[in-house]
Amino acid sequence: MTLYRFNGAADIPYYTADEALRGRRGRPAGTLKQGSSLIPCLVMRDGVPLTDTSGTPLVGFEIVVDSRTATPASTTVFEETVAKLAAMTVPNHHCDARVQHVISVRDLYDLEKPPFFDPPGTEVSPFAQGKASSALDAIVRAFHNSTPCERANRNLIGRRDALNAAWGKFIAENARRWKAKDLERAKHLDYTMRTALFEGHLDRGCSAYGACERNVIALSIRNRARETCSLGQGCSFPGDFQGVSSKVSQYNIWDEFLAQISGLATCFMSDRSSRESPRVRRMYEQSVGDIEQILYGDDRALAKIFPGTPISHLKNLRHYYHAPAMGKCFPQYKRVEYVSGAVARRGKDFALIANTRIKVGKKVAGGYRFEEFRVQYDPDRDVVAIENRYPGFVIDDRKVSLRRPASCPPYGIPRGCHFKRVERYRKTPRWLRAGRPLAIGCRVRDRGADCDSPERMQSVTVGDACDTQMRPIMGVR
Repeated sequence: MTLYRFNGAADIPYYTADEALRGRRGRPAGTLKQGSSLIPCLVMRDGVPLTDTSGTPLVGFEIVVDSRTATPASTTVFEETVAKLAAMTVPNHHCDARVQHVISVRDLYDLEKPPFFDPPGTEVSPFAQGKASSALDAIVRAFHNSTPCERANRNLIGRRDALNAAWGKFIAENARRWKAKDLERAKHLDYTMRTALFEGHLDRGCSAYGACERNVIALSIRNRARETCSLGQGCSFPGDFQGVSSKVSQYNIWDEFLAQISGLATCFMSDRSSRESPRVRRMYEQSVGDIEQILYGDDRALAKIFPGTPISHLKNLRHYYHAPAMGKCFPQYKRVEYVSGAVARRGKDFALIANTRIKVGKKVAGGYRFEEFRVQYDPDRDVVAIENRYPGFVIDDRKVSLRRPASCPPYGIPRGCHFKRVERYRKTPRWLRAGRPLAIGCRVRDRGADCDSPERMQSVTVGDACDTQMRPIMGVR
């Protein structure tokens, strides 16, 4: 499991088991960095697991990958360990007697993506393209081919700050080559492109919908930096596209851990071959012209990119709802809930149930029978499998609420839309009802999801009345 606190402190404390047993943790015995992967276990004392007063386990751990010292080889270590553990069957999750430290299970998540390193290539990639589309694009490409950019991805932690420092060094080194204004604008364009690419659905590739989705994301960034400038949304000055696009609370792909498992901070436009998919490069090249105009163009540029949508509506867009990525819920199933951390018992054996959905069964002495409720995300639906992987175990009843989600419409779409068959449900945030859904049309060059199809101009709409993928929302304060 992975240490993860969204938008939280980089250091996560752990404590001695004996101090925790006495009900006080006091001064930490040490800290681990976010993104470190651990194998948790239940610390046994007098025949029962160590928990807090609410029944939440305080777990021992074995470090698999320490994000402070991780190297490209750590990716293989992580993948091999996950495969090995997935194939194992054990009678319980007890720690051995040597384990002396514990950490809250609430800081651990079952995140299967390995740490991502993109080492510099040694040969020119066959996907390296020719001329840049503009002067700003040329500067962005030069940055991606620079030593400062390459160094920003060497360490696993601190990549957001490292990328910012790399741009600062690059600008200082090229102060005589390009105008200061162009260098700054190129930096803001680079950040906006990174956010538009990775905040959007990468699997849509160079399809018309995918390109329009990226344009809508860039439009939300533009408006937060040009139409209004709120520090809460990352804007420090009018035109601060970098600050807006990399504000973690607004665009969560910039979170410390999420930046560790993606190519967000890499030099994906480098002319050297690399592990990063060449499709991301082609997506960049498809969208960079439009997005530069969205950031720095006038109303006529917006009207050309988003034909048919009133300019006043376009400028009032600051939010969008990505339904597939929002909280999953399952009103079609009874007694299903998410367990962040609990203990299940069968005789003298105890199992750690963490970061798991369960289908709650019969009430018995000490808790409930249960089955694991497993969910696989497919592009158009959630695939559910209910499996009894803990036969005979009873989960602590303090960790079972049996509450139903308050708001869980089909696809996260408000009332008024009808579907022949509903394949998934999503939770909806309160702010979604405070605004007005906006359908935005784009005129883009479609090259298909694989980015290899013949190019053709196509009109597409994102956020129509019952769009199950993305809903631009105007008027939210």
